[in-house]
This record gives sequence, C-alpha cells and structure tokens, in this order.
Amino acid sequence: MTDDAPPRLELARHGETVWHAENRYAGSSDVALTERGRSQAEQLGRWAAGQPITQVLCSPLSRAARTAEPAALSLGLPLRTDARLVEVDFGDAEGITRAEMAERFPDELSDWLAAPAARALPGGERGVAALDRVWPLITELAARPGTTLVVAHGTLLRLVLCRLFDLPLDAYRRLFPSLRNTALTTVEFRAEGPALLGLNVPPHAP
Repeated sequence: MTDDAPPRLELARHGETVWHAENRYAGSSDVALTERGRSQAEQLGRWAAGQPITQVLCSPLSRAARTAEPAALSLGLPLRTDARLVEVDFGDAEGITRAEMAERFPDELSDWLAAPAARALPGGERGVAALDRVWPLITELAARPGTTLVVAHGTLLRLVLCRLFDLPLDAYRRLFPSLRNTALTTVEFRAEGPALLGLNVPPHAP
C-alpha cells in the first residue's frame, strides 16, 4: 500500500469467550477467552505480520485486548486501547442466554428485538448511544492515513457498519447476522465515501 492510499480500517471481533461458547450475552462484562479464542488471536497475529498496518487499536475489555496483543507484537507496534470501543452494555441480560431472557423479561426482550438499536434491554444501554460514543473515534480514524486494525465487539461493529453505509440501525441484526470471531471486515475511506472491501473474511496468513 502506497503512502497516498486512502485510510483503511481492518475491523475484527475478538476471539471466542467462555460465554460465547455457552451462547451467553457478554456486553460490557469482562469475560475471558477460551483456548480456541486464544488460538484465534494467534492466527490474527500471524495474518497481521504480513499486512501494512500502521496502528493497532482495541477495546480495553480483556477479550479484545488479548485478541489484539499478538497482532501488535507481530507488527512491533504499541497496542492502544480506547474505552469508546467497549461493547454495548446489555444490562440485566449480561451473562444469560436468550431463553433465560425470555423467561425473566419477555416483554422487554420482544421490544428490544423489534428495535435493537433504539431500545435497550433492562438496565442496559441503547445501541444508538453506544454508536454515538464510538463515532468520534471512527471519524478520527477515517481521516488518518494508513491502515488501523481495530479489535472490538460484534454488536458495536455491526452498528458502525450500518452508520458508515447509511443502513437502518435497527436492522443491524438482520443485515449483519454475525461477525465471526477474529474475522476481518475491511473498510476503505475514499474521496467518494467509504467502500466495503471485505466482510467476515478469515485471517489467513500469506
């Protein structure tokens, strides 16, 4: 990539966690990676070693930081954390499954599923609020030369993608059903606007 290339983001969701393996919502809770998650992080690091990445940025939650560490190490770059990249807070839904939510607060769950960006789960954060929190950072990165690897969280990243491409925020769950652990979504910021160059691409080393 040349020095005059447009700014680029490589967006990656963190590796698998112990709650992910049990289909439990993690949100802003600090949950550890599984052994598989650590292996995924190492694979991301091997991929990063062959990329023209100029900075590595992650959520301060340990599952994101531990996922980003091998990439930063392989590139010889410092690992920067930014609290604006923390996942949406799911409130009373943290640590439980969808089935448990349906038992404990069925009406609130139904309302949230109908408008998951505009509404919050009990005690939680609205998706639009989390997006407003992180958007100034995305704007900064979109204006900064080079390629930034951003390791963050599935819901937050899907909301970012919707706003980048002028898609309805409440449709993020339908439009982007899943961002796989450590898979890469590539966005390039061109003069005519952002371009989606890859979605959910496994991080294979060259």
